[in-house]
Amino acid sequence: MKGTCPDCGVTELEHDYAKAEVICKKCGSVLEDNMVDFGPEWRAFDADQKAKRQRTGAPVKYMKPNKGLVTEIDRYNRDIRGSKISPQAQAQMYRLRKWHKRSSISSSMERNLTIALSELDRTASTLGLPNNVREASALLYRKAVEKGLIRGRLIESVVSAVLYTLCRQYGIPRTLDEISAVSGIPKKEIGRTYRFIKKELFVKVPLTNPVHYVPRFASELDLSGEVQERAKEILEEAIGKGLISGRGPTGVAAAAVYIAGVIMGERRTQKEVADVAGVTEVTIRNRYRELKRELGIKIAA
Repeated sequence: MKGTCPDCGVTELEHDYAKAEVICKKCGSVLEDNMVDFGPEWRAFDADQKAKRQRTGAPVKYMKPNKGLVTEIDRYNRDIRGSKISPQAQAQMYRLRKWHKRSSISSSMERNLTIALSELDRTASTLGLPNNVREASALLYRKAVEKGLIRGRLIESVVSAVLYTLCRQYGIPRTLDEISAVSGIPKKEIGRTYRFIKKELFVKVPLTNPVHYVPRFASELDLSGEVQERAKEILEEAIGKGLISGRGPTGVAAAAVYIAGVIMGERRTQKEVADVAGVTEVTIRNRYRELKRELGIKIAA
């Protein structure tokens, strides 16, 4: 429990679970005398005891078609003592597994989720996305399925659009070009599906901040932390003056990294920066001139 003692203003409080009281360590005032202990009523001294005594299962996982709440029939064909079961019993277990699988994926929605979540996991893994983004993406995909938004659209297209949406929300620098390359779906199709899902599910997506791309570009170009900080300063100043409006965030970020590298004495060619950022040299050159002119940056030739 976090709080402050109303008598002496001290924040150091003691929790006495035996008496169910919260006591101020300084003046001894009892702040609560009916404290609820949310922990288990049993004790465990090793992992085996903890596994046997706890009465709750694994958390719900949206990445699983059945959210992880399912009975599984293993394929070991052994009894409780570890001995092999008879051929008749093996045939019976085979039939059980077959019908169990069929009953688990009975509706068209469940079949769709089985295919889509597998594709989502593959794409997210290739893009290096963390588990929390995968879970949030799976939840958003389920909402799209429940609302009937995937009808007439490729599963891969919706999965890619959902992942792009969550990358934008979590501030993860992944471009449409990267997602398109991994999924094999044209960038235009992913963008069209993204806008449709965003509109129909009322998803709020923040504008892409070019600052998010700086650490990634600098890391791939083997630039120091000082260059990263200088590039971020340039971008924050440009954002404050409204210079990035209507410009692609990757191009602006790449130009800022290029300028910062030159200023800090870690020059990289425009071609090297363009290859890492996935933009053309012309784009970097144009953004470079704009930032240099509008921010009054002086660069020695």
